[in-house]
Amino acid sequence: MRERAGRVPSEQELLSRAALTVFRLNGQFLGVAEELAKPGGLTAAWWQVLGAVLREPLPVAGIARTMGITRQSVQRIADLLVGRGLAEYVENPAHRRAKLLRPTAAGREAVSRITPSHADFAARLTAELGAEGFAEAVGVLERLAGAMDSVTGAHSSPSGA
Repeated sequence: MRERAGRVPSEQELLSRAALTVFRLNGQFLGVAEELAKPGGLTAAWWQVLGAVLREPLPVAGIARTMGITRQSVQRIADLLVGRGLAEYVENPAHRRAKLLRPTAAGREAVSRITPSHADFAARLTAELGAEGFAEAVGVLERLAGAMDSVTGAHSSPSGA
């Protein structure tokens, strides 16, 4: 990647630009997700947690790891979902204390009400980027997330200490 007049950005400039772009994208996705979640009577955060357990029940810590957020945040949302009848805790055969979260029929119904708007937005974004361009962008974001996992590690600081 080259800047105007042939200047190559420094590693720090690239990191800053990547971070600012991801922060902007995060805000954009959260704004869109809030709107998309409304027909289901959900918030973006509730939808995110319910979506994580649609295929299979997961422990709160597993949801947090997958989503890259704190266990406490997921626990708070999971408890709200359970309280509203959108999810339930079930026994975990692998761990006595870490119960699994799974959606209830009402939770699945809420998510299904989001599907038409979600499909429409996906089609609009695909039309804007082109199917190949969209797939390429997702691939680059997945590579960046994987690289961040590699260089930060589960227990190291950004400075490498």
